[in-house]
Amino acid sequence: MPSPATGPLAGRTVSRIGYGAMQLERLHDDPAAAVALLRRAVEPGVGHVDTAQFYGDGFVNGVIREAFGSADVLIATKVGAVPDPGGPFPLRLAQRPEQLRAGVEDNLRALGLDRLPLVNLRRADRRPGLLAEGDQRVDLDDQLAVLTALRDEGKIGALGLSAVTLDVLRRALPAGIACVQNAYSLVGRDDEEMVELCVAEGIAWVPFFPLGGAFPGLPKVTDEPAVLAAARALGRTPAQVGLAWLLHRAPNVHLIPGTASVAHLEANLAAADIAFDAATLAALDAIPARPVEGILG
Repeated sequence: MPSPATGPLAGRTVSRIGYGAMQLERLHDDPAAAVALLRRAVEPGVGHVDTAQFYGDGFVNGVIREAFGSADVLIATKVGAVPDPGGPFPLRLAQRPEQLRAGVEDNLRALGLDRLPLVNLRRADRRPGLLAEGDQRVDLDDQLAVLTALRDEGKIGALGLSAVTLDVLRRALPAGIACVQNAYSLVGRDDEEMVELCVAEGIAWVPFFPLGGAFPGLPKVTDEPAVLAAARALGRTPAQVGLAWLLHRAPNVHLIPGTASVAHLEANLAAADIAFDAATLAALDAIPARPVEGILG
């Protein structure tokens, strides 16, 4: 049976396939197309859009503001990094409490909101991504103190975590955590214990890199023979099978696949309709997972 199409996230009931806005950076020279893509995403009922002020150095948040205005869309954003277009990476860490507060204020201004529905603290404890060094190694309690204060002030609706370890999640639970965003896919299942903890605590699990392969050396879900076989049998794409497996993995999973293409967007949303029989699901579950931390060192 297919998984339910909707589920709870940050106090709302939304479609379990949302939209990750990072790929809108590719439409930097055509903001009208970016706005049109966002509006097309919400037409079939997508109610969750994931963004960050460092996506496109503010461009993405700007088109989200233009696309939705006061529309009732759950916008989830991130703090813990800022744009760095001239640096070796397009972002740099901003983990200190005063930087987190500034990040919330920047997102409020860019999105034209009085309150951010969901803010994820993007930690830097683990790969993939940048690791914290020097003054960017900040104690979790100091970070949660400023973010919960912002929640008390009404500037944040709900608080989430991103790129965290199991220990960090356990320490953060008393603060009230709405979701966790970690790298997780059919071929990268480092966090099975964390998924189960989130199920038990009623916390949404929002995997990024849901099809693997985001960095050189990481396996791709769409290369797996069992995924290819399932796609052929179902008349679907391997990517749709990989996304559908995540929805079947646990009832608290919410997806945020991103794209700059309307056709690709529609294909991603159609993954919610895929049902696996027991044999297909067993074959997918038997795919060996490779530890992301070990591959990336």
